[in-house]
Amino acid sequence: MTVLSSTVKPLPPLTIGEFTLPIPIIQGGMGVRVSAHRLASAVGYAGGVGGIATVALSLASKYYNKGKDYYKANIKALADELRLAREISPRGIIGTNCMVAIRDFEAMVRTSLENGAQFIISGAGLPLRLPEFAAANPKAALIPIVSSLRAAVLIAKRWHKLYKRLPDAILFEDPNTAGGHLGADRPSIFSEAFSLERVIPELAQWSRKEYGDEIPIISAGGIWDRGDIDRVLALGAKGVQMATRFICTHECDAAQAFKDAFIQAKEGDVVIIDSPAGLPGRALSSPFTRKLFRGEDVDAKCFATCLSACLCRDQESTFCIARALHQAQQGDLENGLVFTGTNATRHTRMTSVREIFEELNGCTIPPTGTPADGSIGG
Repeated sequence: MTVLSSTVKPLPPLTIGEFTLPIPIIQGGMGVRVSAHRLASAVGYAGGVGGIATVALSLASKYYNKGKDYYKANIKALADELRLAREISPRGIIGTNCMVAIRDFEAMVRTSLENGAQFIISGAGLPLRLPEFAAANPKAALIPIVSSLRAAVLIAKRWHKLYKRLPDAILFEDPNTAGGHLGADRPSIFSEAFSLERVIPELAQWSRKEYGDEIPIISAGGIWDRGDIDRVLALGAKGVQMATRFICTHECDAAQAFKDAFIQAKEGDVVIIDSPAGLPGRALSSPFTRKLFRGEDVDAKCFATCLSACLCRDQESTFCIARALHQAQQGDLENGLVFTGTNATRHTRMTSVREIFEELNGCTIPPTGTPADGSIGG
C-alpha cells in the first residue's frame, strides 16, 4: 500500500457480520439506476461496499414492456445487475438497497440474496420483517436505516424477539443533509434532534452498553471528504455511507447529462420537494422541480403501482416518482427528478471511484476485484 499523503493515515478496516471492509465506506443506493452494476462493482473493487438500488430497475431493461410486466421485470433486471457487478468485481463486496416503501420489497430482498448480494441495506420505512425474508441466507449482512435512536432500539428488539438475530450494523441517515427520501417530516428536517452530532453518539453509546459494540454504527448524509469521515468516527461511528460524492464518476450508471447537472449546479440549487410517497425529498433544482413549485402540470399517471402508499396512484395528484427518477437517470432533466444530498454543488469535474477512495484513504487502493476499465483498476 503506497502512502499518497503524509498527513492522512489509512482508514481502519470495519467488520460487519461475516465481512471485513478494507475501507469503511459504503456506497449509498441511488435510484432509479443511478447506482447500478457499474458503480457498485467499482466501489466493491476499491475496498468498500458497492450498493445497487433495487427500485424500478426494470424501466431501462429489456424485460419491461408495459405496466403488468413491471414486477417480474424488476426481478430479472436485478438478477442481471448483480451478475454483471460480480463479473466485474468477483471479490468485492456487493449489496443492494431495498426500500420498505415499495410493493415488491420482499421480492427485491429475496432476489438480491438468491443472486449473491452480501449486504441488504433497507430504509424508507422500518424493515421489521427483513430477517424473515433473508432467513435462507443467514450470512448476509442486514443493515436497517434509521433516523433516531428510538427506531434503532425498536428494530433491534423486534429482530431479536422474533428472529433471534440483531442488525449487523445500524445506518443512521441525517435528514439535515441526506439525499432522496428523508426519514423526517418537513418541520423536523433541520432539527438538532435528528442531527448526526446528536444521534451518532446516542447510537454508539447504546451499542456499547446493550450489545458490547457488537452493532457498528454507520453515519450517512453530508459525508464528502476525509474531514467529514474523521469527524463522524470521532463521534462514535465505525464507518460511513456516501452517495452524492460518487455521482460525477465515470462509473456512475446515470447519463452524462445527469452528471453535468451537478457540475453546473450553483449554491442554492438544492431544494426540498414533497414526494408522492408521503415523504419530503432532497433534490437538485431542475426544470422539473421548477414546474412543481409553480404548480404546473407534470406527468401524474401511475403506471406500475410501485409504492405501498402513493399520492399519485391513490389521489391522482402530484407526479409519478418512478417515472420522474427514471427520466432523469436517462438524461431527460426537463421531465426528470434528480435526488441529491446537500453536497451536490461541490462537484466541479468528472473523476473516478478509485481516485475518490485514494483521496479519502490517503493511500493507493489494494484491489479487491477485477477492474471494469482503466478508471477503476490500475
